[in-house]
Amino acid sequence: MTLISLFFFPAIQIKGPGIGLLGHSKGGDLCLSMASFLKGITVTATVNGSVANVAATLRYKDVTIPPLGINVKRVKIDQNGMADIVDVLNNPLEGPDQQSFIPVEKAESRFLFIVGEDDHNWKSKFFATEASKHLQAHGKEKPEIICYPGAGHYIEPPYFPLCPASMHLLVGRAVIWGGVPKAHAAAQVDAWQQIHTFFRKHLNGKQDERQNKL
Repeated sequence: MTLISLFFFPAIQIKGPGIGLLGHSKGGDLCLSMASFLKGITVTATVNGSVANVAATLRYKDVTIPPLGINVKRVKIDQNGMADIVDVLNNPLEGPDQQSFIPVEKAESRFLFIVGEDDHNWKSKFFATEASKHLQAHGKEKPEIICYPGAGHYIEPPYFPLCPASMHLLVGRAVIWGGVPKAHAAAQVDAWQQIHTFFRKHLNGKQDERQNKL
């Protein structure tokens, strides 16, 4: 499930003049686009998101960002008949695919990138690293990047079961999402806390003073 939302923590009542965004997967690049073009967004967190626009053309006013190109010949099929699509997307730093790179340097937001190093949907660590390089090259603050070895694509709230593979509607078949059960479970617990801390610090101006629970 792709998540994009205005971040809302009713239990801890984060207050502030700005808006926080949290997005997973495709929701991640939508959040980056929103932060790049809309005013009032002060914090943005993505979970295994892309720094390039993917899947569909994005249009905002007079701006058009085409989707990152793909090559279906790079799909691999495992012994169980599951598709591994991690190499399908083109490189957004090369050729015409550079047009799909989201202009994050336009954002006035602070960024947090949560990365599962065993993500088989796409190369989340590469995307986060390139976003960081791009921001710093334009004089922006270095974003926070937190990487989790053994964590797959679906880093969800704590204690959600690992989803190692499932149907991908855009691909039209079951795909591998990645994730080693123990490492992935630990990543979900820590990532949730890291996201809470990030939003509390930058939206409320306070460090997290207690452990947040579901």
